[in-house]
Amino acid sequence: MAIPKTALSQMELLVFDLDGTLVDSELDLANSVNATLEKIGRKPLSVELIASYVGQGVTVLINRSLGGGASPELVEQATESFLNHYGEHMLDSTTTYPGVREALAELDGRKMAVLTNKPVNFSRKMLAGLGLAERFVQIYGGNSFENKKPDPSGLNRLMEETQVPSSRTMMIGDSVSDVMTGRNAGAWTCGVNYGFGAPTLDEVPPDIRINDLRDLPKLLNGKS
Repeated sequence: MAIPKTALSQMELLVFDLDGTLVDSELDLANSVNATLEKIGRKPLSVELIASYVGQGVTVLINRSLGGGASPELVEQATESFLNHYGEHMLDSTTTYPGVREALAELDGRKMAVLTNKPVNFSRKMLAGLGLAERFVQIYGGNSFENKKPDPSGLNRLMEETQVPSSRTMMIGDSVSDVMTGRNAGAWTCGVNYGFGAPTLDEVPPDIRINDLRDLPKLLNGKS
């Protein structure tokens, strides 16, 4: 573990990624991508392949799903189609990962926020629909700032708003993008091994890695 126990006990701001960290949205994202591909005459992709494209925003997701080389017009058309479908179906199958609700309840004494590359209106709608929105002091999405993660703008804003220094802030996520966001802002980082972006954590290892979000309060409270 790369974080001293004294630092763990002093964490005041916990910033969570959304897809692959708090919620398992894999199937709904894949279904919306495939509905979009079908609409433009393309063959469907596997859920696993689409999941590997998630994490850097809608434009990257659609570009990769189209296989690269698509015209700007086609990307724009496909993106609009995806957003329309996903807006109606984002909670068909999406649910929190095991242990997430319990972990958030146990962490309730600390300031918590969400920073995701998913569009902010979808993020807030999803968390409200799952009954989790009130857990967080702020929810920011991929279009909340000029640049998406791993740019540190969002994390820096959250630290400014909560008046918590980077030494007492932790970014929690399932992908290298989340780790780099934390590093770029000077914050601590925690990677979750269960999310669909978890294989990328080997590229840039976080300060700590956990298998279950319920492990986080144990670490912060000195019980693990």
